[in-house]
Amino acid sequence: MNGMTRRSFLAGAGGLLGFLGLDLKVAVAQAERRASKVVRGRMTTTICPYCGVGCSAIVTSEQQGGKWKAIRVEGDPDHPVNEGALCSKGSSLYQMCNGETRLDTVLHRKPGSDRFEAVDWATAAKRIARLVKDTRDATFTETNEAGRQVNRTTAIASLGSAALDNEECWLYQKMVRAMGLVYVEHQARICHSSTVPALASTYGRGAMTNHWTDLRNADVVLAMGANPAENHPLSMRWVTRAQERGAKLICVDPRFTKTASVADVYAPLRSGTDIAFLGGMVKFLLDNDFIQRDYVLHYTNASFVVADSYSFDEAAGLFGGYDPEKRRYDKSKWKYDTTASATETEPPEPVRDPTLQDPRCVYQLLKKHYARYTPELVSGVTGTPIEDLERVWRTYAETHAPDKAGTIMYAMGWTQHTVGVQNIRSMALIQLLLGNIGVAGGGVNAMRGESNVQGSTDHALLFHILPGYLPTPTASRATLDEYLESATPRALGKQSVNWWSNTPKYVVSYLKSMFGERATADNQFAYGWLPRLEDGANYSWLQIFDDMFEGRIQGLFAWGMNPACSGANSNKTRQAMARLDWMVNVNIFPSETGWFWQDPSLGLSPSQIATEVFVLPAAASIEKQGSITNSGRWMQWRYKGADAPGDARPDGDIMNLIWTELRALYETEGGRFPEPILGLRWDEYFHEGELEAEAVARDINGYFLADATAADGKEFKKGDLVPSFAYLQADGTTSSGNWVYAGSFTQDGVNK
Repeated sequence: MNGMTRRSFLAGAGGLLGFLGLDLKVAVAQAERRASKVVRGRMTTTICPYCGVGCSAIVTSEQQGGKWKAIRVEGDPDHPVNEGALCSKGSSLYQMCNGETRLDTVLHRKPGSDRFEAVDWATAAKRIARLVKDTRDATFTETNEAGRQVNRTTAIASLGSAALDNEECWLYQKMVRAMGLVYVEHQARICHSSTVPALASTYGRGAMTNHWTDLRNADVVLAMGANPAENHPLSMRWVTRAQERGAKLICVDPRFTKTASVADVYAPLRSGTDIAFLGGMVKFLLDNDFIQRDYVLHYTNASFVVADSYSFDEAAGLFGGYDPEKRRYDKSKWKYDTTASATETEPPEPVRDPTLQDPRCVYQLLKKHYARYTPELVSGVTGTPIEDLERVWRTYAETHAPDKAGTIMYAMGWTQHTVGVQNIRSMALIQLLLGNIGVAGGGVNAMRGESNVQGSTDHALLFHILPGYLPTPTASRATLDEYLESATPRALGKQSVNWWSNTPKYVVSYLKSMFGERATADNQFAYGWLPRLEDGANYSWLQIFDDMFEGRIQGLFAWGMNPACSGANSNKTRQAMARLDWMVNVNIFPSETGWFWQDPSLGLSPSQIATEVFVLPAAASIEKQGSITNSGRWMQWRYKGADAPGDARPDGDIMNLIWTELRALYETEGGRFPEPILGLRWDEYFHEGELEAEAVARDINGYFLADATAADGKEFKKGDLVPSFAYLQADGTTSSGNWVYAGSFTQDGVNK
């Protein structure tokens, strides 16, 4: 066989096929016909919508019946993440777009009806706008019981989606906030909400620290709380590359998964015992001095001396400052000892112990806190044999060496717990002790489950943040100055970067992108037009359905979401929807949410359910253009390939239909607090009713609103795109829809 060539093999195969009675010429002809379709078709690139790895695919479309239809999807060989490969999900993308059950007609269910009726877009948009206006006007609250301005309605809720492009996400948050909604949520709340407080409090940003391709640089990879081999398949190619150069893969999981099957070290544990497992690792590292001491001393707070007001009651399991009546901590008790400022403008300096011996320094308090996590205790809690525990701990501890790097891959196995924040915070702490942050192959990798979960979170489809992770205004912050005072941290020490001191620049630039020329210094840049949360109130996912169940929420936008199936306690969720006055469900396939009123488990006949339901057919990812942001924080552009079926439209176009009708109602009839609706920048993003995604992308990036000479001497003209967030200003001379994305769209339009 050594002399066998590809040509001679095929020739032999042809003879064999002939012997078996098969005609190779027919097979060749069929292959040629398939190839000819690729040649004749239109080819565009897209990003796979099935997980957050961000693989690129080439879509081939051809004209059929006056519309472009996807006929083939293949991996993009030029893309650095997947290098032409696709998993089984990505390979089937064209089948999803051409599915026989795709929604292609606007459907309307009247209250009490047992069927949907097909209606046109104009009819649906006018009716939805009427329902929104009537509900908003009847329930709008200008001031709360304390007389503070809030300008909100709590009778309408929104559930957004990671299936939207960045530009659509940003428009959507713009629309619902101008309506005055505070019940603003999306699927990140039930998948990665615990990631943000854990990673942000540790590293300053609540997202994956690496890119997928950097996994190949790791010396040890720990997959815990995740099964990347099955759920993020193309990420495993980079883990495999690391293994090929000698890296070790550790898998810790209650199940023996596909990831475990290729791991060098596998250890089982009981579900929900990750904190004990990781706590034992912390003790193991500290007891054996398996830490990267120079890193810990110079790049962490380990040497900072903590004030006496901080304490921990081991018997009660509570930290100092706990209020049992309010069930909250007074975090002002958790602070460092500081020196007095030399001047009014100088920040106080934290007291440090470079020897790490002071009993009140962070390092010693850490050792004391984790002393309880003995191998025996951890084994008893987790069910993991001590020898397996120590094998995992010792293998991962190898990365404490300065020339080694370890990385962690996690997903829903860590996040979807009541203690999800503590799970992730524990590993984030381990990575600091080992010096595994800020080095090639080291990091904490929060793996997102949809193509744009990261982008939709960046663009704030969540109640507690504005785009760029700025805090949502609250009732106690009556003015912009009060808001900025509370939202802008003060530096601790002269060496503190304190980048969030630029918060005023980001906030004012955001308000200018929202309301344009109507946002002026005289009206606090229209700060008062944003809806405000009640201080300490909860407007998140579970609370939405609790309030809906109690009849306090009358209308719901379920935009690209299926809460009847994806949320906790689906029975209660569906019963709650049966108490709505109206619901708008936007999707590409029929879902349990749109058809909840047919669910026999409700114990109600359709005639007893008065919820008016609109199901609006949306375009799929390859049927529109726009950008998405993958887990590694890469913003990537998807180009339109095929046309959406029937009457289905891109989400941005659907928003425009509803918003245009709603604004027209306020223009002709007036209504409660019309300023944000009439003053919102909107029309410039559309041409003949169709969204121009690039126009939104430029606005998210931001503009100079006046000629300017920057601090670095560079000169800019009014209308120039802002080259980075460092150029944003707090005086209203710049705009940016999201400071994190400033610099994402270049002046010359060449975006790499």
